[in-house]
Amino acid sequence: MSAADTSWILTATALVLLMTLPGLGLFYAGLVQAKNVLSVLMHCIAIACLMSLVWVGGGYTLALTAGNDWIGGFSRIFLLGLDRDSVASGLPEALVVSFQMTFAIITPALMVGAFVERIRFGAVMLICALWLILVYVPVVHWVWGGGWLAKMGVIDFAGGIVVHVTAGVSALVIAVMLGARSGFPEKVLPPHAPWMVMVGASLLWVGWFGFNAGSALAANGNAAMAMLVTHISASTASIVWLVIEKLKFGKPSLVGFVTGTIAGLATITPASGTVGPLGGFALGLLGGVVCYFAVDLIKNRWKIDDSLDVLAVHGVGGATGTLALVLFAAPAIGGTGFAEGQTLLGQFGVQILGVGVTALWSIIATIAIVLVTRRLIGLRVTPDEETQGLDYAHHGETAYRL
Repeated sequence: MSAADTSWILTATALVLLMTLPGLGLFYAGLVQAKNVLSVLMHCIAIACLMSLVWVGGGYTLALTAGNDWIGGFSRIFLLGLDRDSVASGLPEALVVSFQMTFAIITPALMVGAFVERIRFGAVMLICALWLILVYVPVVHWVWGGGWLAKMGVIDFAGGIVVHVTAGVSALVIAVMLGARSGFPEKVLPPHAPWMVMVGASLLWVGWFGFNAGSALAANGNAAMAMLVTHISASTASIVWLVIEKLKFGKPSLVGFVTGTIAGLATITPASGTVGPLGGFALGLLGGVVCYFAVDLIKNRWKIDDSLDVLAVHGVGGATGTLALVLFAAPAIGGTGFAEGQTLLGQFGVQILGVGVTALWSIIATIAIVLVTRRLIGLRVTPDEETQGLDYAHHGETAYRL
């Protein structure tokens, strides 16, 4: 075990947890109405705690220990046999468990943005617990745990497929099955606190360095390059969003600007260990444009109430980066090349397969999970609760006292 590598991944683990607590919580809380702020914050922190227990109980062993091409084994069920001398990937295994746990926390938490302001708290908890085991864990094994996609040479350095495609696609399924907010889209109010959105996005940006650079699992040049291209992509996509809004509306908004930031971060995530600075700029540019128009397509043209644009920003961004990375992987422009034995077309085919199969599995499993949840505890709050706001209706508190 390397002390330097261990020190860096300890830091990266804290940074990735920072993304959810409080980064994502503040980002989402600022986007909703004032009467639902605490509801969103409660979702994020409760998911963090529950997913941690599910991960320790069975998620880690099924995702990342030796098994077959489809799922891991049971050698670490409830972390049995794990001690201070256990090693995995050249690190203390306890640290690998913790680092990957933070990914297992933020991925279902991302989905919260699609169904805020109208879903029962208990439904969120049950959906996320079942989803972690049935959707997230198998895909982690396929891509990062030595499963069938890993054997085909799929490239997903930090979670374009594993995190963003799974969460984005599943979030849309839940939003559709739950139904739109009352009065959508005509009577839905704008974000109640754009400043809070910016603070949350900034924490996500900083935490994303742990997310992407930490995925190198070492303190080395690969981690340093991943950090650099992550920042370049986020900066580029933010400016792209600003320019589009300025041209379209005459005024760039703060919420739009930081939405572009998140789009750039999501797009570079799968490619951050593969591309160089030029690739970081190009993927930020591509992600900013594609995600902007995805938001318009899903919410304004398809009239789907993916409330905080989870599919358009995370799902579409992650898929875009996963596919487009093959164009910028050449060593001549700072990339690391393709998987062993792959050509450009072959690698592109593997990337398409990874995105397509993951999206399909996410749809099928999420439909089943939502149907089970609807039967067991119900999904949607009552019209009176939605009008009153979920802060007081479900938690007996309010975010602001006027």
